[in-house]
Amino acid sequence: MEQMQKSGFATLIGRPNVGKSTLMNRLIGQKIAITSNKPQTTRNRIQTVYTCDQGQIIFLDTPGIHKAKNKLGEYMVNVAERTLREVDVILWLVEPSTFIGAGERHIAEQLKKAKTPVILVINKTDTVKREEILVFIDTYRKLYDFDEIVPVSALNGDNTDTLIEQIFKYLPYGPQYYDEDTVTDQPMRQIVAELIREKALRCLDEEIPHGIAVSIDQMKERKDGGICDIDATIICEKDSHKGIIIGKQGAMLKKIGSAARYEIERMMEMKVNLKLWVKVKKDWRDSDYLIKNFGYDKKDFDL
Repeated sequence: MEQMQKSGFATLIGRPNVGKSTLMNRLIGQKIAITSNKPQTTRNRIQTVYTCDQGQIIFLDTPGIHKAKNKLGEYMVNVAERTLREVDVILWLVEPSTFIGAGERHIAEQLKKAKTPVILVINKTDTVKREEILVFIDTYRKLYDFDEIVPVSALNGDNTDTLIEQIFKYLPYGPQYYDEDTVTDQPMRQIVAELIREKALRCLDEEIPHGIAVSIDQMKERKDGGICDIDATIICEKDSHKGIIIGKQGAMLKKIGSAARYEIERMMEMKVNLKLWVKVKKDWRDSDYLIKNFGYDKKDFDL
């Protein structure tokens, strides 16, 4: 008799630099089956799919959970909080510490509202003594009633198999959402475009132009390997936005580029030569071709 498989959604949350992308790379490895963009008006949630004999885990990326400073911030927080209610299990990634700041306490409050199973993942265990980990577990246990607590090292893969098992524990039985597939350059292009877009939004902070998209013009690995050349264009709707994105003497564009390059290099595990341009296309959201090109669906704008 064929083994019943599980299939469901998980999301990874946590403050910046706790190692979310390192953990994702470690969990997925070469098992990225597909990445699809679930359009939001201002940001996509990347879906990365992990498939194995047990079934399938679809990881949703959420905008950061933080106290909103502006309208767009409020929107992103709402998207994040809605995602927390939509998924089957939440992975909250933290660093090994006995200090719990206001940011973590705010996340804990949101989790209580969501009522979704939560696995606390204490990352970077390779940086501390084994006996200290129990102290960290105890500290976090007082903050929230976690369903599971799993210490891991995303960097060297310690205990990540256990984490996968614990995720499956909370997923429902059912058919897979996606076919098993191989890594193609198209999904990789989508991820790269989304990373650049995310960094642009983050760097621009309160001056964020709403209508920005990223087009990957070229993505080519050099014959001798080790370096990937990427040419990308940030598309905006107004000339004034172009000025903001480029910044004084190109400083903002440089900042966006270096932040994106760092993430892309970590994801691709190779050196990246990233060149960014900025173009104004006043009506790109009304162009079926451009919308499709940027990974959106026209009907998402027919509100």
